[in-house]
Amino acid sequence: MSKRKLLIVLIILVVTIVLLFPYIKVVKEYVGLRMTGKKTVDDRVAEYGHIVDQRLAPLFAKAGVHYPPAEIVFIALKTERLFEVYANNSGEKFKKICTYPILAASGKIGPKLQEGDRQVPEGIYTIESMNPNSLYHLSMKISYPNEFDKKNAQSENRQNLGGDIMIHGNQVSIGCIALGDEASEDLFILAAKTGREKIKVIVSPVDFRNKTLPSDSQPVKAWVSDLYEKIKNEIRKYENG
Repeated sequence: MSKRKLLIVLIILVVTIVLLFPYIKVVKEYVGLRMTGKKTVDDRVAEYGHIVDQRLAPLFAKAGVHYPPAEIVFIALKTERLFEVYANNSGEKFKKICTYPILAASGKIGPKLQEGDRQVPEGIYTIESMNPNSLYHLSMKISYPNEFDKKNAQSENRQNLGGDIMIHGNQVSIGCIALGDEASEDLFILAAKTGREKIKVIVSPVDFRNKTLPSDSQPVKAWVSDLYEKIKNEIRKYENG
């Protein structure tokens, strides 16, 4: 093959890779967040529990909250790229335990509307399941789409809302929340020891406790305004101290 033909082939190959790269990442993440191994949640607790206890127990003690706690609230702040952890003793006020940086979360301000829009959902969710065998280390699936999401999608005749929205390790994500491997260990073990049914997840476009939406991100749909009011009222229950 002549040098000229080889150069043309290489150019075509590079262009093809560049064009397909976003789709390759989507497929990789989708596959990666499926159950791909044979470890159980209990196996992961045995594997990581001791080291996570060493990291988290002092933080809970400092906040005056038992470890593991009675309940947990995760607050993901999209604009600030922060992931806050709150917990309480039974019947007591929630206290802030710690904050992790969000290492990757695609999209912009605004709720997730459909599969493939690369948006991180916004709303109030629960932990639907835990994956001890994720290719992104450890992951927890949030309950998107919830009833509010489904109701508004139906009113707008939107289908294919997407799903498999995870809080996970590693540093890459499309539509999920990537916190790095160590943080994913902390949250996974904390959820396992507390009980995922005792966890609330709030995903907010901004920290409504001290900030308003940018002027170019004001909601144009009534239901989005309603959603943000609900998130605002919920997030303000937790002191950002």
